[in-house]
Amino acid sequence: MAAITAASVKELREKSGAGMMDCKKALAENDGNMEAAMDWLRAKGIAKAGKKAGRVAADGLVGVATDGSQGALVEVNAETDFVARNEGFQKAVKDIATAALSADGDVEKLAAMSATDGGDGSISDQLQRMIAKIGENMALRRTEALSVDKGVVASYVHSVTADGLGKIGVLVALESDGDASALEEVARKVAMHVAATNPLSATVEELDAEEVEREKQVLTDQARESGKPDNVIEKMIEGRMKKYFKEVVLLEQAFVMDPDVSVGQYIENAKAQAGAPVKFKGFRMLRLGDGIEKEEEDFAAEVAAATKGG
Repeated sequence: MAAITAASVKELREKSGAGMMDCKKALAENDGNMEAAMDWLRAKGIAKAGKKAGRVAADGLVGVATDGSQGALVEVNAETDFVARNEGFQKAVKDIATAALSADGDVEKLAAMSATDGGDGSISDQLQRMIAKIGENMALRRTEALSVDKGVVASYVHSVTADGLGKIGVLVALESDGDASALEEVARKVAMHVAATNPLSATVEELDAEEVEREKQVLTDQARESGKPDNVIEKMIEGRMKKYFKEVVLLEQAFVMDPDVSVGQYIENAKAQAGAPVKFKGFRMLRLGDGIEKEEEDFAAEVAAATKGG
C-alpha cells in the first residue's frame, strides 16, 4: 500500500472540497491514486460538486453605485479573499451594485433581476454560473439603498479593492437646493466619518429601545454602587446617557475631521458652502461579513491528526 502523506491528503482536499478524514480514507481505499480517490469521493456524494453550497462564504466584496440623487450598496460573499481579487468577480459585483439602483434595497428583488453578465436567467442564476466556474460558494447577501428628491447621495468605500469595491461601503443622503458639488463633498466626508465610527443610528429616536434600556440599566447599576441618594443617581444617569448618545448616534457624535462640532452641526453649517439649507436624510453602511460566523481552522493540526499512523 502506498504511503498516504499529508501533502496528498491536502491536495485531494483542495480538489474535492471533502473533509480531511474523507480524503485520507479515499486515498487509502485507492492505494494513494489521486484520480481514483477523487472518483471514490464523487461516487460517495461527498466531492466538491455537492459541497459548495454548504461552505461558509464570509469574504467577498461590498459594491457601491451612485447616480446623483440615489445610491445602492450590495454585499456579495465568497469563501476567500483570493476570489475577491478575481477580475471577473469584481466586475460582477460592480454590475450587480449598478442593478441595485433599481431594487429599492430589496435583496430578493435584486436576486430576481436579469443577469448582468449577458447570460440567461436572473442574477441568482448568474451567481450559480460563477460558483461552477470559480469553484467557491457565493451568495448575494444584502443590499441597501438611499434616494432624495433633491440633493445628493454620496458614497465612501473603505479598504478599496477596486473602484467602487471594498470591505466597507457607506451611503449618505443630503437634501438641499444648493450646489451639488459642495453637497457631494460634505456628504462624502460624513460617509467617511460613518465608516470610522460605525454609529448605531442617525438620531436618538432611531436607536433600538431595548438597547437604550439595557445601557440605562447598566449605568444605573454602576451608579448605585456609589451609595449616593436616588435624586443624585438620577442626574448621574442623565449625564451618562447623554455621553452614550454622543458615542453611538451619528448626528450627536463629534465630527472626526473637526471634533469641536457634532456631525449634525457640521451638516447644518454646510449651508454656507452649498448656498442653501442642508438637511440630513439618512445613511446606510455595509461591512463585509458582519454577523457571519466563520469557523477558523488549524490546518496544520488537522493534517497531522488525519495522517497520524498513516
